[in-house]
Amino acid sequence: MRYAAEHKDQTRSALLKAAAEEMRAHGPDGVSVAAVMKRVGLTHGGFYAHFDSKDALIAAAVGEMFVHAARRREKYAGSITSIDGFIDSYVSAVHRDNPSRGCPIPALMSEAGRWPKGARKAFDEGITRLAQRLAVLMPSHVTEPQAAAMSLIAEMAGAIALSRSVADAALSDALLDSSRAALKQRFTSN
Repeated sequence: MRYAAEHKDQTRSALLKAAAEEMRAHGPDGVSVAAVMKRVGLTHGGFYAHFDSKDALIAAAVGEMFVHAARRREKYAGSITSIDGFIDSYVSAVHRDNPSRGCPIPALMSEAGRWPKGARKAFDEGITRLAQRLAVLMPSHVTEPQAAAMSLIAEMAGAIALSRSVADAALSDALLDSSRAALKQRFTSN
């Protein structure tokens, strides 16, 4: 039985969503093609109609995570027109407490160095697109907006990752509060 192209696109989208959820929960090594296929109600044999390999699925899922994060950011924080507002939104308890819906960088960065090349390339592209978005928001006193945006991403992602890692809730909050204040002092208009 042949399916319409639209059905194939919907199935691929469902597979990417399931793979992204598995990656966030278990890392790319914990993603099982059989489990992903089962989550969307398909057999393992249908996988190759959508992807050439598990590595291709992982790379596509990483790219999709960044696309979804950007859509959510625009939907919920679309009114953010300054670095100050972006820092407040990103370095927050809401972001910390929702890794499955937040930026994929802090959720996955500790493992990305061990990923297949295609997945690492997708991760690089996601970071680059976010840096381009942030560079546009940099205030005029920032002389190298692209470099500043890269630094800001690293620092914000590190703050979120570290705040998720500690057991003490007060320490976690303090890490976010001090990081947010320091970043805003450095990156907002003078």
